[in-house]
Amino acid sequence: MAEALTLARPYARAAFEVAREQGTLADWTRRLALAAELSADPRVAGFLGDPRVTASQRAALVLPEGEAAESPFAAFVRLLAENDRLALLPEIGALYEGLRQEAEQVLRVTVRSATPLDGAAGDRLREALKRRFGREIEMTTAIDPSVIGGAVIDAGDVVIDGSVRGQLARLSDALAH
Repeated sequence: MAEALTLARPYARAAFEVAREQGTLADWTRRLALAAELSADPRVAGFLGDPRVTASQRAALVLPEGEAAESPFAAFVRLLAENDRLALLPEIGALYEGLRQEAEQVLRVTVRSATPLDGAAGDRLREALKRRFGREIEMTTAIDPSVIGGAVIDAGDVVIDGSVRGQLARLSDALAH
Protein backbone atom coordinates (compact mmCIF):
# COMPACT_ATOMS: atom_id res chain seq x y z
CA MET A 1 0.00 0.00 0.00
CA ALA A 2 2.76 2.44 0.94
CA GLU A 3 4.54 1.66 -2.32
CA ALA A 4 1.35 2.32 -4.31
CA LEU A 5 0.94 5.70 -2.61
CA THR A 6 4.57 6.55 -3.31
CA LEU A 7 4.14 5.69 -6.98
CA ALA A 8 0.79 7.49 -7.22
CA ARG A 9 1.87 10.76 -5.57
CA PRO A 10 3.70 12.36 -8.55
CA TYR A 11 0.83 11.47 -10.89
CA ALA A 12 -1.72 12.98 -8.49
CA ARG A 13 0.34 16.16 -8.22
CA ALA A 14 0.69 16.38 -12.01
CA ALA A 15 -3.06 15.87 -12.48
CA PHE A 16 -3.76 18.51 -9.85
CA GLU A 17 -1.46 21.06 -11.51
CA VAL A 18 -3.04 20.52 -14.93
CA ALA A 19 -6.56 20.76 -13.50
CA ARG A 20 -5.70 23.88 -11.50
CA GLU A 21 -4.19 25.59 -14.55
CA GLN A 22 -7.35 24.81 -16.53
CA GLY A 23 -9.69 25.72 -13.67
CA THR A 24 -11.31 22.28 -13.85
CA LEU A 25 -10.57 20.82 -10.41
CA ALA A 26 -14.09 19.46 -9.87
CA ASP A 27 -14.21 17.99 -13.40
CA TRP A 28 -11.00 16.09 -12.80
CA THR A 29 -12.35 14.81 -9.48
CA ARG A 30 -15.33 13.25 -11.28
CA ARG A 31 -13.22 11.85 -14.10
CA LEU A 32 -10.61 10.38 -11.79
CA ALA A 33 -13.31 8.82 -9.59
CA LEU A 34 -14.93 7.17 -12.60
CA ALA A 35 -11.61 5.98 -14.01
CA ALA A 36 -10.61 4.63 -10.59
CA GLU A 37 -13.91 2.78 -10.28
CA LEU A 38 -13.48 1.27 -13.74
CA SER A 39 -9.87 0.25 -13.09
CA ALA A 40 -10.91 -1.50 -9.86
CA ASP A 41 -13.62 -3.54 -11.61
CA PRO A 42 -12.32 -7.14 -11.72
CA ARG A 43 -13.37 -7.54 -15.38
CA VAL A 44 -11.40 -4.44 -16.41
CA ALA A 45 -8.46 -5.18 -14.10
CA GLY A 46 -7.89 -8.45 -15.95
CA PHE A 47 -7.39 -6.56 -19.20
CA LEU A 48 -5.17 -3.93 -17.59
CA GLY A 49 -2.62 -6.58 -16.66
CA ASP A 50 -2.81 -8.47 -19.96
CA PRO A 51 0.36 -7.90 -22.03
CA ARG A 52 -1.58 -8.60 -25.26
CA VAL A 53 -3.68 -5.45 -24.70
CA THR A 54 -1.96 -2.31 -25.98
CA ALA A 55 -1.51 0.79 -23.83
CA SER A 56 -4.04 2.74 -25.91
CA GLN A 57 -6.61 -0.06 -25.53
CA ARG A 58 -6.03 -0.14 -21.76
CA ALA A 59 -6.44 3.64 -21.58
CA ALA A 60 -9.69 3.44 -23.56
CA LEU A 61 -11.07 0.96 -21.00
CA VAL A 62 -10.95 3.50 -18.16
CA LEU A 63 -11.74 6.74 -19.98
CA PRO A 64 -15.19 8.20 -19.31
CA GLU A 65 -17.61 7.72 -22.18
CA GLY A 66 -17.45 10.62 -24.62
CA GLU A 67 -14.04 11.83 -23.41
CA ALA A 68 -12.27 13.60 -26.29
CA ALA A 69 -9.12 11.78 -27.36
CA GLU A 70 -7.20 15.08 -27.37
CA SER A 71 -8.27 16.18 -23.91
CA PRO A 72 -5.66 16.64 -21.18
CA PHE A 73 -7.42 13.97 -19.11
CA ALA A 74 -7.21 11.45 -21.95
CA ALA A 75 -3.51 12.28 -22.37
CA PHE A 76 -3.02 11.74 -18.63
CA VAL A 77 -4.72 8.33 -18.77
CA ARG A 78 -2.65 7.34 -21.81
CA LEU A 79 0.51 8.29 -19.89
CA LEU A 80 -0.60 6.08 -17.01
CA ALA A 81 -1.28 3.23 -19.44
CA GLU A 82 2.11 3.60 -21.14
CA ASN A 83 3.82 3.44 -17.74
CA ASP A 84 1.67 0.51 -16.50
CA ARG A 85 0.19 2.68 -13.74
CA LEU A 86 -3.56 2.38 -14.44
CA ALA A 87 -3.94 0.14 -11.38
CA LEU A 88 -2.90 3.17 -9.29
CA LEU A 89 -5.97 5.18 -10.30
CA PRO A 90 -7.76 4.72 -6.93
CA GLU A 91 -4.71 6.00 -5.05
CA ILE A 92 -4.15 8.80 -7.57
CA GLY A 93 -7.79 9.86 -7.20
CA ALA A 94 -7.61 9.88 -3.40
CA LEU A 95 -4.36 11.87 -3.34
CA TYR A 96 -5.71 14.29 -5.95
CA GLU A 97 -8.83 14.86 -3.87
CA GLY A 98 -6.67 15.63 -0.83
CA LEU A 99 -4.70 18.20 -2.84
CA ARG A 100 -7.92 19.73 -4.14
CA GLN A 101 -9.44 20.04 -0.68
CA GLU A 102 -6.27 21.61 0.64
CA ALA A 103 -6.22 24.13 -2.20
CA GLU A 104 -9.90 24.94 -1.77
CA GLN A 105 -9.54 25.14 2.02
CA VAL A 106 -12.12 22.40 2.57
CA LEU A 107 -12.04 20.01 5.51
CA ARG A 108 -13.97 16.76 5.37
CA VAL A 109 -15.63 16.02 8.69
CA THR A 110 -17.59 12.97 9.83
CA VAL A 111 -19.96 13.36 12.77
CA ARG A 112 -21.15 10.21 14.55
CA SER A 113 -24.11 10.62 16.90
CA ALA A 114 -26.64 8.33 18.58
CA THR A 115 -29.56 10.15 16.94
CA PRO A 116 -29.81 12.10 13.68
CA LEU A 117 -28.72 15.74 13.82
CA ASP A 118 -31.52 18.11 12.94
CA GLY A 119 -30.85 20.83 10.38
CA ALA A 120 -30.29 23.65 12.88
CA ALA A 121 -27.91 21.60 15.07
CA GLY A 122 -25.96 20.52 12.00
CA ASP A 123 -25.67 24.12 10.81
CA ARG A 124 -24.48 25.32 14.24
CA LEU A 125 -21.92 22.52 14.39
CA ARG A 126 -20.68 23.28 10.86
CA GLU A 127 -20.26 26.98 11.75
CA ALA A 128 -18.41 26.15 14.98
CA LEU A 129 -16.06 23.80 13.12
CA LYS A 130 -15.53 26.42 10.42
CA ARG A 131 -14.45 28.94 13.07
CA ARG A 132 -12.21 26.41 14.83
CA PHE A 133 -10.41 25.15 11.73
CA GLY A 134 -10.61 28.28 9.56
CA ARG A 135 -11.78 26.26 6.56
CA GLU A 136 -14.97 25.39 4.75
CA ILE A 137 -16.51 22.23 6.19
CA GLU A 138 -17.81 19.31 4.15
CA MET A 139 -19.76 17.37 6.76
CA THR A 140 -21.22 13.89 6.65
CA THR A 141 -23.21 12.39 9.49
CA ALA A 142 -23.61 8.81 10.66
CA ILE A 143 -25.82 7.22 13.28
CA ASP A 144 -23.85 5.23 15.86
CA PRO A 145 -25.89 3.98 18.85
CA SER A 146 -22.69 3.10 20.74
CA VAL A 147 -22.05 6.85 21.17
CA ILE A 148 -25.01 6.84 23.64
CA GLY A 149 -25.39 10.64 23.45
CA GLY A 150 -23.46 13.65 22.18
CA ALA A 151 -21.22 13.20 19.15
CA VAL A 152 -17.79 12.11 17.96
CA ILE A 153 -16.32 14.41 15.32
CA ASP A 154 -13.59 13.07 13.04
CA ALA A 155 -11.91 16.02 11.30
CA GLY A 156 -8.89 14.59 9.53
CA ASP A 157 -6.09 14.33 12.08
CA VAL A 158 -8.31 15.63 14.90
CA VAL A 159 -10.95 13.60 16.72
CA ILE A 160 -13.23 15.46 19.11
CA ASP A 161 -15.02 13.03 21.42
CA GLY A 162 -17.99 14.77 22.97
CA SER A 163 -19.94 11.55 23.41
CA VAL A 164 -21.46 10.27 26.61
CA ARG A 165 -19.55 7.05 26.06
CA GLY A 166 -16.26 8.99 25.87
CA GLN A 167 -17.11 11.00 28.99
CA LEU A 168 -17.91 7.78 30.89
CA ALA A 169 -14.61 6.27 29.78
CA ARG A 170 -12.69 9.37 30.94
CA LEU A 171 -14.54 9.33 34.27
CA SER A 172 -13.75 5.64 34.73
CA ASP A 173 -10.05 6.27 34.04
CA ALA A 174 -9.99 9.19 36.48
CA LEU A 175 -11.59 7.09 39.23
CA ALA A 176 -9.25 4.16 38.58
CA HIS A 177 -6.17 6.37 38.95
